[in-house]
Amino acid sequence: MPKQDNQRAKRLGEQIQRELTELLRRDVKDERIGNVTITAVNVTGDLRTARVYYLVFGKDGPDPKVQQGLTSAAGFLRNALSKALMIRYTPTLTFELDTTIEHGVRLTQLIDSLKKPEGSAAATAAAGTAGVGTPAPGSDASPDEHDHIIDEG
Repeated sequence: MPKQDNQRAKRLGEQIQRELTELLRRDVKDERIGNVTITAVNVTGDLRTARVYYLVFGKDGPDPKVQQGLTSAAGFLRNALSKALMIRYTPTLTFELDTTIEHGVRLTQLIDSLKKPEGSAAATAAAGTAGVGTPAPGSDASPDEHDHIIDEG
């Protein structure tokens, strides 16, 4: 989802998101739509087009029936939005499945796979559990070099 710099477009997107959520819950009777959650609405700077991002509860991937249902309801939803928002021009609605959560999960899995230790020596070094007086792997210090403490008190 692109970043919106236009504050008016951002506010309008938030209003459209609230209204669409209510309209889908209350007024749209299409069985294809079912449990749809509107996650974000991005309005172009000229306020003529709104890209509506949605998730389908209980589904992991795209569902063509839901997309068809939302596309067929777009005219009805735009008409209802024009009455509710009372703005001069109501943006054209396009619906897209929100993949940001899936993308985030994939990135988290990649990061977790990088954190996994490859061997027990690497695990010990990564955990910072090297023995006292034992140099960390890869350091040039001898075991006794840092063992002395000077007490000046």
